[in-house]
Amino acid sequence: MAADDDTDEARAARGDRQAFSRLMAATSGDLHRFVRRYVGDADEAHDLLQEAYVSAWLAIRRYDPTRPFATWLRSIAVNKCRDWGRKRAVRRIVRGVMGLDTPEAMAVGEDAPEAETRLDDRRRMAEMDRALADLPDHLKAPLLLASLEGRSHAEIAEVLGVTSKTVETRIARARQKLNLRLLR
Repeated sequence: MAADDDTDEARAARGDRQAFSRLMAATSGDLHRFVRRYVGDADEAHDLLQEAYVSAWLAIRRYDPTRPFATWLRSIAVNKCRDWGRKRAVRRIVRGVMGLDTPEAMAVGEDAPEAETRLDDRRRMAEMDRALADLPDHLKAPLLLASLEGRSHAEIAEVLGVTSKTVETRIARARQKLNLRLLR
């Protein structure tokens, strides 16, 4: 047995649940932060993270242990986030109502002395979350991978299956759209 065959990645690819559990533990913090930023909702992010791990486990036999596990997993998570975004768009159309996570709804009951400051902070964060959530998927994913996780353009290109130049262009466009939205 070669040394490479003894990694958690190789063991997981052969169906070793304990190795997969160790990989989950090693990747869950970063992946949760990424998904949370992508969808803008902590509860949804938790659910999507679980879905990503379930999908990864179901597809583990197709994983190539010579490639980075985190990159493969991130691709699955990005796809889960995209699916969630499409479902969310449909729900918005069907419901057509304001959610409880809007700044106005969050301000109800605020009466502490610093409530105005906290409300402003929440509004700015809520606006940023909405602006990020409203970005098209092809712009959102590279921006979050670069800014939130500090990944290189080459790593992002591998996760998304595009070229490094495409990643660079998409990040620039995403930042431009965010700036325009937040300056309104």
